[in-house]
Amino acid sequence: MTTPRRGSGATAARVLDTAERLVQTRGFNAVSYADIAAEVGITKAALHYHFHGKAELGAALVNRYTARFTAALEAIDRDLTATPAKIAAYAGIYVDVLRDHRMCLCGMLAAEYQTLPSPMQNAIVNFFDINEAWLEAVLDDGQQKESAHYRGSAREAARMIIGSLEGAMLVARLHDDVTRLEITVDQMLTTLSHPTP
Repeated sequence: MTTPRRGSGATAARVLDTAERLVQTRGFNAVSYADIAAEVGITKAALHYHFHGKAELGAALVNRYTARFTAALEAIDRDLTATPAKIAAYAGIYVDVLRDHRMCLCGMLAAEYQTLPSPMQNAIVNFFDINEAWLEAVLDDGQQKESAHYRGSAREAARMIIGSLEGAMLVARLHDDVTRLEITVDQMLTTLSHPTP
């Protein structure tokens, strides 16, 4: 019989689920091991068995979130062909997260970037690099097919989309009004769909 590795198994998954929800609503620095252990219903010692320290837990959170986000991007590529539909589906991920009264995990962590351990910082940058590269490819394809219109390079447009969504999400959360994010998404999609003068 093999011994399960640390950070694996049903309890570890529950720890990650709980930690993700707490970080998405409070921020990483405002969440303690005691908070997570109490919500999961285990001791802090048991939590340390699965994740030796908070830095290890944080890196596992970001890596899991990135893997799920990447899978969502692959599903968009598989299911949709038109650039506007792909961008709308991408923005829909952000809207769905906010409707669940949460923030993008990596957007939340980016606000705390300077205070986070190096492995977490690297994982957060990787998340945004993956998103930027995917959007850049989608936009470049759309421009070639004349279904996406923007000024500057596809990379600059990709950065604009990510910045707009993350920023609008933050302000919408402040006002507890998801429609603020939805309006930003609608305006962004309208702008991308019309040739620039």
